[in-house]
Amino acid sequence: MKLKLLILSIVFLIIPVTFNGCVYFNLGPSPSPTATVIPSPIDVNFTPPPTTDTRPLPVTPDFVSVIAGIRPSVVAINTTIPGFDVFGGILTQKGAGSGWIIDESGLIVTNNHVVEGADTITVTLEDGRNFQAQIVRTDPISDLAVVKINATNLKAAKVGDSSKLRSGDWVLAIGNSLGQGISATKGIVSALGVSISVGAGETLYNLIQTDAPINPGNSGGPLVNLLGEVDGITSIKVAEVGVEGTGYAISTKEALPIISELVKVGYAVRPWLGVSLYSVDQLVVLRYSLAVNQGALVTQVATGSPADKAGLKAGDVITSVDSKDIASVDDLNNIIHSYKIGQQVNISYYRGNVKNSVSLILVASPPPNS
Repeated sequence: MKLKLLILSIVFLIIPVTFNGCVYFNLGPSPSPTATVIPSPIDVNFTPPPTTDTRPLPVTPDFVSVIAGIRPSVVAINTTIPGFDVFGGILTQKGAGSGWIIDESGLIVTNNHVVEGADTITVTLEDGRNFQAQIVRTDPISDLAVVKINATNLKAAKVGDSSKLRSGDWVLAIGNSLGQGISATKGIVSALGVSISVGAGETLYNLIQTDAPINPGNSGGPLVNLLGEVDGITSIKVAEVGVEGTGYAISTKEALPIISELVKVGYAVRPWLGVSLYSVDQLVVLRYSLAVNQGALVTQVATGSPADKAGLKAGDVITSVDSKDIASVDDLNNIIHSYKIGQQVNISYYRGNVKNSVSLILVASPPPNS
């Protein structure tokens, strides 16, 4: 079954378009977006809140108290995004998503796809106040983002220890559902440690699966336990005929290190090979007369990167890393990201019909757009 990000349509006074679990509406013309620059830190002294572990959870759910406690920490996020109509005319899409306050100084956690490409980002607090985003830092690989607003003394959410979650635990999904304000839905944890492919070469790992109803606009909002602690960031819903009650959230265990780097560094730092890749399939095998039928085809090598220094070239097919088989780009990325910066890895690859091996040292990924 092919899984995909939520794409639904909702009828309002005008025809909206939904994408990636967010709500979008077509508006009038908008100016072209400004060029991006290398992100800078938001706060180099930022320390993410400690995860709490106040188990055992209550035997009898008290949803009223949980919602009342977390609601002041949940925000609605509304965006305008430049786009084009089918005739090439300039249009603006209006989007709606969610977020939650991780620090009282105005740091908001959300999904990358909620704010990606936006001209304007408006954050609405529970008390009705609106703020324009002052700083935005994103990580498309993990689908996470941090938005900074000019506000202080906000109520930060408590962050739970998602590693303590169990299948069957009650959870609540809270967010700006359908772009109509903050609301809550309930369900249970259906599965843990789930991996979902969300595009070519893009996979989200260690997700929390839940049957709590997730609608357009919920993206970026918190998935909380019965103690009102954030255990996940709502991100994906499967939208296929015959599929019900299947939504996913990024676990806080996976999210917190990336959130911290977005704030302290400006971007997420990962081990880096320095190659652009394409998953080998039968069409690629035929097109390039490859000697193998699976692996990661190197399409480009960054100058001065570890791969460049090791002699890898475009057209090589990476088939294993430290004797771990590589069947696709997802496999390679997952393995490389599991290492630490500075570690040595042994890579096996085919160049034509000849199998080769090379050792290289992984370095820190460069800033985006550099």
